[in-house]
Amino acid sequence: MNSAGTNRADAPLTASQNKQKYSFNKLQKRLRRNVGKAIADFGMIENNDKVMVCLSGGKDSYAMLDILMFLKRIAPIHFDIIAVNLDQKQPGFPEHVLPEYLESVGVEYKIVEEDTYSIVMDKVPEGKTTCSLCSRLRRGILYSTAKKLGATKIALGHHRDDMLETFFLNMFHGGKLKSMPPKLVSDNGEHIVIRPLAYCTEKDIQRYSDAVEFPIIPCNLCGSQENLQRQNVKAMLQDWDRRFPGRIESMFSALQNVAPSHLVDKNLHDFKGISTQNGPVEDGDIGFDPPSFESPSEPTDDTVHVINLMESN
Repeated sequence: MNSAGTNRADAPLTASQNKQKYSFNKLQKRLRRNVGKAIADFGMIENNDKVMVCLSGGKDSYAMLDILMFLKRIAPIHFDIIAVNLDQKQPGFPEHVLPEYLESVGVEYKIVEEDTYSIVMDKVPEGKTTCSLCSRLRRGILYSTAKKLGATKIALGHHRDDMLETFFLNMFHGGKLKSMPPKLVSDNGEHIVIRPLAYCTEKDIQRYSDAVEFPIIPCNLCGSQENLQRQNVKAMLQDWDRRFPGRIESMFSALQNVAPSHLVDKNLHDFKGISTQNGPVEDGDIGFDPPSFESPSEPTDDTVHVINLMESN
């Protein structure tokens, strides 16, 4: 299947091709719908925004750019997109791939060339993970680029699975209930970072990338090196997803339904100031009752509006 998800117009489609096309259209609609919903729910993109889409050459950032370009065409507001790639000067990096792709889809872009590869190789002892230093250098360069370009939002390609993995990594190894937020001010205070794929699953993104045939560029800065802790958490979640259908969806819903009074953070809830009152207390203690599980809340009016736009296109 090509980038348009279609076959030659002069040849009738077989039953298998029709089924494949139908499946692709459903997948594409679901991804677009999820991105539109995330943007509406969290106010990610506003009128006249200039969105800097960070493009790594991986499946996630390609899919994000593809969907944001579609939304730009149908959105009831105006926003601009500029795709930015950081060429870190890894040996053998195919410099022609991204410019050729970006020109083919007709999006404004900028390739930033900074030799962070040499810095990382010089500073990190052999056998140690390069991810931490590489990430800090990359973040600083991209923040500086956003400022020069006048970007009002920086879009990163993290998806739902990334957010859940980060939640468990922080809980298991950092002692914090903390994840990747869908929208947050950058650590230097100068930029707003958004994650439009927050509601999208990695499985859907992988299937979409395979179907559209994005020109994937693997990260070879660290060779076969992996963040072992993240890989362990990923394997745990994938195992749960296979053995307990619906558990991943429930856990992600939990990130959106937090009850501070039922946790143990005294800075988040005023436990010392608790007092009785006449009448029922919303979310009061029900320690003597069996637990009950509520369905996720209904979508907001803004979300419904964006979803309707998705369905009509």
